[in-house]
Amino acid sequence: MKILLTGSTGYIGRRLLPDIVEAGHQVVCPVRDKRRFDFDDFDDEFLNSVEVIECDFLDLESLEKLPKDIDAAYYLIHSLTSDSKEFSKLEASTAEHFVKYINETKAVQVVYLGGIANDEELSDHLSSRQNVEEILKNSNAKLTVLRSAIIIGSGGASFEIIRDLVEKLPVMIAPKWLNSRCQPIGIYNVMQYLSGVLGNKKAYDKTFDIGGKDILTYKQMLLQFAEVRGLKRYILTVPVLTIKLSSLWLYLVTSTSYRLARNLVDSMKNEVIVRDDSIEDVVSIEKISYKESLERTFLRIDQKQVVSSWKDSFSDPNFSSTFLQQFEAPKHGCFKDHKNYTFDRDPKEVIENVWAIGGDRGWYYGNFLWKIRGFLDKLVGGVGLRRGRRSPNDLKGGDALDFWRVLYANKEECRLLLFAEMKLPGDAWLEFRIKPNGTKYCLMQTATFRPLGLWGRLYWYLVFPFHGFIFKNMAKNIISYQAK
Repeated sequence: MKILLTGSTGYIGRRLLPDIVEAGHQVVCPVRDKRRFDFDDFDDEFLNSVEVIECDFLDLESLEKLPKDIDAAYYLIHSLTSDSKEFSKLEASTAEHFVKYINETKAVQVVYLGGIANDEELSDHLSSRQNVEEILKNSNAKLTVLRSAIIIGSGGASFEIIRDLVEKLPVMIAPKWLNSRCQPIGIYNVMQYLSGVLGNKKAYDKTFDIGGKDILTYKQMLLQFAEVRGLKRYILTVPVLTIKLSSLWLYLVTSTSYRLARNLVDSMKNEVIVRDDSIEDVVSIEKISYKESLERTFLRIDQKQVVSSWKDSFSDPNFSSTFLQQFEAPKHGCFKDHKNYTFDRDPKEVIENVWAIGGDRGWYYGNFLWKIRGFLDKLVGGVGLRRGRRSPNDLKGGDALDFWRVLYANKEECRLLLFAEMKLPGDAWLEFRIKPNGTKYCLMQTATFRPLGLWGRLYWYLVFPFHGFIFKNMAKNIISYQAK
């Protein structure tokens, strides 16, 4: 069959793509920017079964590029991580455009992954998911809805937030909603369900709840996570933390954005457990426990096999179409800080150090100061430093890298260009290049800042003294660092 896979560069879609191709299907992947598609991760035989097309489901005209001869489609688009206060309108508009497109095709089935919504009073997030479901029912294709509980897997938002809380806080004072029940499901089981319903007539025009083996409170999930990691943790639940305070606390402590924290905390008031297990009559699988899901996840992390992460989602819906088109930092109307150092070390070793910057490795000098800058960014509503990176040694265009976004990453060219997503009175870029210099090589590190008004200029002059020793020592340490 010919399958349309939306969200193919996202957390779920990136993992589902190989399963669909291995099942013998041709796959069409609509993406907002081709550079975010992992072409280098697949061989030529695999890519022969994949067609990548640039378009945006918020732009109805761009969908004209998509083929009309598809047989089925996966709808894996959401705006949960968007900083837009109107994310529900974005989701509705995207779904409506998708339906208009589907109705012009010969597609027989649409598969949608949403969230369990069995309570009468739902959070804004779950209400939006349910609204999208209703919109998708207007398509001419048969709709299969999988309503999922919290998904546990490497790079997943829920997993990473739980990890942040458990590994960083020996004692937690948490809201009463931590006693709400949920039925977490491992990403492995989610992939089985998504693959199993495709082309399965028993799943046509049906809605299924999917969950894992265990029903747990959020508190039990945190404590069991601690057990798996060999940590002793204490949790005190109190009734006085409002949704706003709980969201702010979660935002400051973990790598999440405030918007995502607010949506997650708001959703915790709803029990997300499977009340109808009829999916077992359609796709029979062996469910794995919460602890086994965690163990599988950490195995992938240890093997450096995290192929997708929620952190790489764009907080600004216009970001990919605006900034990812920039291969060069601007040259006019900007302040620049150049650091050039010649070295005679193997350039491949130095570029590996550049590619490992940030995350657990840190910034090679003044990590404490970088952490302070990240904390200050969090206080004013920025992404902060805790966001980390998808992989410890791999970068591609569109990746999140602490409070930076990767605009361009090419090892063969020895060039990495980053754009700052922190809150600033202007725009900032950080670029690394390595070029031959006679019989040696030169690391060229350039910080570029385009100020916005007077405050932008004042900001540059205030931080410039810190650049003098931080950026200088960072460049030198990138050259000299020896990986253990």
